[in-house]
Amino acid sequence: MGSVVRVQARIGQRALLLTTAALPLTGWAVHAVTLHRQLAATRKDPLTGLLRRDSYTARACRLLARHGDDTAVILVDADHFKRINDTLGHEAGDTVLAAFGARLVAWAGPRAAVGRLGGDEFAVVLELPAARLEQRLEHLVRMLHTPVVLDDGRTVDVAASVGATTPSTVGSRDLTVLQRAADAALYDGKHSGRAVVASPAHTTMPSVNGRRAGRPGTAVWGQAA
Repeated sequence: MGSVVRVQARIGQRALLLTTAALPLTGWAVHAVTLHRQLAATRKDPLTGLLRRDSYTARACRLLARHGDDTAVILVDADHFKRINDTLGHEAGDTVLAAFGARLVAWAGPRAAVGRLGGDEFAVVLELPAARLEQRLEHLVRMLHTPVVLDDGRTVDVAASVGATTPSTVGSRDLTVLQRAADAALYDGKHSGRAVVASPAHTTMPSVNGRRAGRPGTAVWGQAA
């Protein structure tokens, strides 16, 4: 009996040591998960769940480096968004923005870079061969023109302007150049209900402040508003 008691005592001591040793590890594991969540929160926009500008830019550049000319850069700007905020309230505006974010993610897929650049402006970079660009943009326009249902059951008619470009179209794989061209194309088709694909000329035109419409040489795809 004495030997049995001694064996049980040794087993109990070992179990206690293992449990004690495991406590700090468990604490560190919880801490690591908390840090990971905090880091993820700094990378993502809290309203839409999309990437913030810096994280979006980093992923977008990796996609451009990996897929080259089979990459598309799309900019999206909500139409008449101020009117939604002014007439229905900011909570309704937030719901619309969140809906746009969810639709962009669903359209682009999990491997894309989908970011909220600020306000009601969004950007997407994804692998997309030129042969499929027209069809995919038409689908995106339809998604973004689907009414949004608010929490109280009201329905909001929404629309968005879309500008797109590819490295082969503008002759560059530089994200800044591509976004400038896509943004200029977007403002060519502002409020038209169609996606506009940039021409090489869009790379030299201003895309921030002083935007001008009616530039020649653009391809327009999508559905009428």
